[in-house]
Amino acid sequence: MSAVLYTPEVLALATGLAGYRLDETLPLWGEARSRSCGSTLTLGMRLDEQDQVAQVGIRSQACAIGQASAAIFAQAAVGRSADDIRATAEAVADWLNGEGTMPVWPGFPVIATVRDYPGRHGALLLPWIAALQLLCTRAAAS
Repeated sequence: MSAVLYTPEVLALATGLAGYRLDETLPLWGEARSRSCGSTLTLGMRLDEQDQVAQVGIRSQACAIGQASAAIFAQAAVGRSADDIRATAEAVADWLNGEGTMPVWPGFPVIATVRDYPGRHGALLLPWIAALQLLCTRAAAS
């Protein structure tokens, strides 16, 4: 029997995403789209002088899993380094592919059952793909 995907905790996280509205003045932007379900996410970020996340904003048209993943990302991203964001994004992708252990990120266990639902992997990856895109764009511009 498969684990339950849309738990009350997942749904609560999804609604909590409203606390991270996208501010049009954020200097870094990334976008992601799930090929499997069509969910989309736009991520804005500001980094401080130490290359740590200072502000996060998100606009999402995603399923509950995509929104919950984005909320988990946003809740713990502030204060993290760009390198930590990159490393965690890679760990999430590896873990979904059956490699390595579950990524260490606050709140991640709430959405861990997604691993059993390959059709929702793309939704879970939305904030991580958008973050990698904006960090790569930033690095290319430097």
